[in-house]
Amino acid sequence: MNEDIRHQHLPQSYVVRELGSSEARGLWGIKHTRKPVDLMVAKAKLSSSPLPPLVELRISEEGCEVIKEKKTAFFPIHTVSYGVQDLVYTRVFCMIIVKNSTSPDRKPFDCIAFVCESRNAARSLTYALAAAFQAYSRKVRYTGSSKSRFAIDLRTPEELEMEVKKVDSDA
Repeated sequence: MNEDIRHQHLPQSYVVRELGSSEARGLWGIKHTRKPVDLMVAKAKLSSSPLPPLVELRISEEGCEVIKEKKTAFFPIHTVSYGVQDLVYTRVFCMIIVKNSTSPDRKPFDCIAFVCESRNAARSLTYALAAAFQAYSRKVRYTGSSKSRFAIDLRTPEELEMEVKKVDSDA
């Protein structure tokens, strides 16, 4: 087990800038966060766009809570399928949320992205989510109450980049 995960105490709170959300095409994997993150970053970089809002992102054993002004969005841990520090924008942390969407014209996955104060903060956030996944996994094993699947990518941006290059060269 990774040392950094073992030493994560939950809940963890981070002040981040919310880039927004964009439809993801799959349940987990950097290949499903790449395009949404690129689109959100490009939109944020437009000179006419206001700075993304500061929010508090709180990771707990129960899930992820986004607190913006006096509004709160809560994503139960079983609805978060994937989380990762982006490999191109290393200050960006993103996660894929599984929605309860019955609309046939819309994918059931959203990628939500946040800009952290530093690359290390994005990494720490990734570890906090991994600790939440582990706590949820232990709870599920103990109670036998769910068959939800989720993934956390703990590889460094450099390791992720090598994987993407390997996949591209194999294709």
